[in-house]
Amino acid sequence: MRVFIDACRQHELDADIGIVISNRPNAPGLLTAADAGIATQVVDHKAFPTREAFDSALAELVHAANLDLVILAGFMRILTPEFVNQFRGRLLNIHPSLLPLYPGLNTHQRAIDSGDSHAGATVHYVTPDLDGGPPILHAKVAIHDDTAEALAERILPLEHEIYPAAAKLVLSGSVTLGDDKAYFDGKPLPPEGVDWQQLQKQASARGT
Repeated sequence: MRVFIDACRQHELDADIGIVISNRPNAPGLLTAADAGIATQVVDHKAFPTREAFDSALAELVHAANLDLVILAGFMRILTPEFVNQFRGRLLNIHPSLLPLYPGLNTHQRAIDSGDSHAGATVHYVTPDLDGGPPILHAKVAIHDDTAEALAERILPLEHEIYPAAAKLVLSGSVTLGDDKAYFDGKPLPPEGVDWQQLQKQASARGT
């Protein structure tokens, strides 16, 4: 979340953060947002009898904020299809693997255990399928003699780069969500999304 605050302040992302919502009353991000002058709201999932009731209250807040884009950042609850479908094409998440590989948890360890040469992170559209929405951007690092913790530490800075970058692409209209895949300037993206490092190389080449 702090990365998004900085990106907006530095005009790297032409947007304003309308509200920060957490399901945990003690989430540190609430203080960070408040210090930045951003409205905050807590929707404590423990106060609701069902997942559907929680999601309904959450959706009401999001609708009231009149947002162009909804960013999941450290939000560890699985959202119901009823919630997700209300914000289709406007709901993004980041996942610590090179999707479609390794949806779910323990992604870095699973990549190591599988003998993969690379691991990474992927920004994707959120759909009712868990970690199954079409990828937009991914970034990768080579796996050496890594522990899961060391790998996560090397990937985190890339997560901080690709998440605001993907949000910028969606807000600008360059990336859109079709029936079952993402599109970049009207052309279908590959199943793994755009390679962030390759995109930067192309941008640098055009700049020279």
